[in-house]
Amino acid sequence: MTTELRRTRMVGLGGFVPERVVKNDDLKQWMDTSDQWIQERTGIRERRWVDWDKKIGSSDLAVEASKRALSDAGMVPKDIQMVIFATLSPDHLFPGTGVFLQRKLGIPVGAAVLDIRQQCTGFIYGTSIADQFIKTGMYDRILVIGAEVHSTGLDLSTRGRDVSVIFGDGAGAAIYAPAVDDVSYIISSHLHADGNSAEDLWTEYPSSKEMPQLDPAEVAEGKTRHFPQMKGRQVFKHAVPRMAESVFEALARNGVPLADLKMLIPHQANLRINEYVQKQILGLPDDRVYNNIQRYGNTTAASIPLALYDCRREGKVQKGDLVCLAAFGAGFTWGSVLMKL
Repeated sequence: MTTELRRTRMVGLGGFVPERVVKNDDLKQWMDTSDQWIQERTGIRERRWVDWDKKIGSSDLAVEASKRALSDAGMVPKDIQMVIFATLSPDHLFPGTGVFLQRKLGIPVGAAVLDIRQQCTGFIYGTSIADQFIKTGMYDRILVIGAEVHSTGLDLSTRGRDVSVIFGDGAGAAIYAPAVDDVSYIISSHLHADGNSAEDLWTEYPSSKEMPQLDPAEVAEGKTRHFPQMKGRQVFKHAVPRMAESVFEALARNGVPLADLKMLIPHQANLRINEYVQKQILGLPDDRVYNNIQRYGNTTAASIPLALYDCRREGKVQKGDLVCLAAFGAGFTWGSVLMKL
């Protein structure tokens, strides 16, 4: 005897970015750079950063995005049975940031909370996990969040500009519940990883392998193991084919032609990566790929839900449209979700 699995749909969506706008020319106070240099390499014009004096964490941004998702779903915090929180910039080393969101938002004691560390692919992984729990009937209402505060951990100097000009702060949230019709539901999700290139995009230190105590001599010598490090050419070389593969995989698995795809929402790491995937590999027109990295920079786990949130607010996607979410990030990890919105 077999039991037919349920399907999952997105019933609520929310996004939030801090008020502080940091334009490319504003970065000149910390490093040798220019608006032209940044736009040519990344497509970014500005990003949002938190007010450093107010000690704002990822959970604080997540609260605001989650409130908007709850309102969109017609729910209140007590309705949520599980929280899945994706971030590479947690409020604290431990416990995970999800429990702080639970407390601040007023989600009931006893709800399940799961933190995941899949960086740029975090929202894809989180959505896939939520889908499995709902399919099997374990939970009916799951909140998935991607939230980041990058600005407090960047090397704001000419030495670190290749990485620091890219990142912004923000949060995106979605609520998933059982599907009630054939109009709106998750069709499939696809997850992958390759640890052979883990050091090409990482923050090496602090770690459990070494005492978390900065060596002044190392800092004086310009060693920056405590700041994010990225081999940009290597990341680009891997990101382009993997992003495209994840889209083709989702479509092929379900027998869906590319022509039927209403909108591709790629991770917002670099506009040049997205443009290459769109034009050179997929051959999609501009109105079928959505980007907002120009305004927000790379918000890592938050980038896909933020982009989907803006895309829907701008009326570019509607309920029932076929949408593909695709991401590539540190780890390396990559994946996709194909859904009827």
